[in-house]
Amino acid sequence: IFVSAYACEPGKGSEIGVGWHWVLAMSERFELWVMTRESNREVIEPWIKENPKYSGIHFVYFDLPKKYTKWKKGMKGVRRYYYMWQKRSNRLVEKIMKENNIHNYHLLTYGNALWPASSYGMKQNFVWGPVGGLETVPAEYVKDYSIKVRMLERFRRIAVEITKLNYSFRKRCKNAALILCKSENVKQNIPRKYRAKAIVFTDVAAEEHSEYPAKNQNVVRFFAAGRLDGWRGFNLMLCAFRGAIKQNKDISLEIAGEGIAYKDLKRIVDETGGKVQLLGQISSEEYLNQMHNCDVVVNPCLREGGVTTAFDAISMGKPLICIDTKGYTKNFSEGSAIVIDRTSRKEIEEKMTEAILKLAEQEQRIQIGGRAYQSSKKLLWKEKNQRICELMEKMI
Repeated sequence: IFVSAYACEPGKGSEIGVGWHWVLAMSERFELWVMTRESNREVIEPWIKENPKYSGIHFVYFDLPKKYTKWKKGMKGVRRYYYMWQKRSNRLVEKIMKENNIHNYHLLTYGNALWPASSYGMKQNFVWGPVGGLETVPAEYVKDYSIKVRMLERFRRIAVEITKLNYSFRKRCKNAALILCKSENVKQNIPRKYRAKAIVFTDVAAEEHSEYPAKNQNVVRFFAAGRLDGWRGFNLMLCAFRGAIKQNKDISLEIAGEGIAYKDLKRIVDETGGKVQLLGQISSEEYLNQMHNCDVVVNPCLREGGVTTAFDAISMGKPLICIDTKGYTKNFSEGSAIVIDRTSRKEIEEKMTEAILKLAEQEQRIQIGGRAYQSSKKLLWKEKNQRICELMEKMI
């Protein structure tokens, strides 16, 4: 299999970690040629030397000329750089696949349905995804953000609405032998004539962690992490938390991350009387430290996102509050997390306030955290890896 994995590094989370985990999983049963960025070489090659079991993976490194590096500032720059990376690497993809008689092409990362794929790879036995990017957030959820944030979300909605007219997107749908969708919403946005090739398949699984049960302490610590974008729902979470504080003063909230919505969120934070802290961007070590020491984790994403944090929470035995995205939330068994339906903004705020107050009680935290930890055993990467390989074997 030739795998396009722009984001692929050991020891990382989010999209980068997804790329790495999937590559290791598939290498157990298939011979892989993995194309990733040249800048990943300095991390990947030392890791492979320390783990010779995976030395059979053929890594192919490709980057654009250095003059294009300046593009990679912010998400807009990353999109532009990735677009050029896919286009410029097409000749290399064709060369390697022909030389090695490879007929299977898997576009793994970035998993955005609106972003391009190798034109040569798409003509082969083409597996696409898991992909997202076709979910939208209604205007009512971002009404209290700045004009810039509201306009960004509006452009996203328009981009998705006109997807059916996007020739490149429809071509990828037509050529794909299998489309892996991160959520049911993505699947429903695949053109009807190609939808039979699409299945919902979460890209993330749980790392194996020790259980960190709820502590008996005076202040119950809530924690959330992620980029501060409008669709991530941090404003709803803060409004819900503000309401909960009026009924229970013995709770606190820490939010890790930075992004375009920082100033908007800071205004709400200032109304909580010091009960909420914006930590900014933190290291992976500090992130794990925060996860270990908190009592409850909140993932308020309004569409598929924050999945790594959610899976980390349950694998550490932490009670989780999240919003139903019709994607990763399907993995949680009854009672292992508090999953809130994505209804109206007012209802979500009310339900989240209720959930916060419920988990301020130690007995509830112990019960839900314990169920979460037990359920996570079926959601570990080693279980996911087997399903990934079975799926790919069936396709090939």
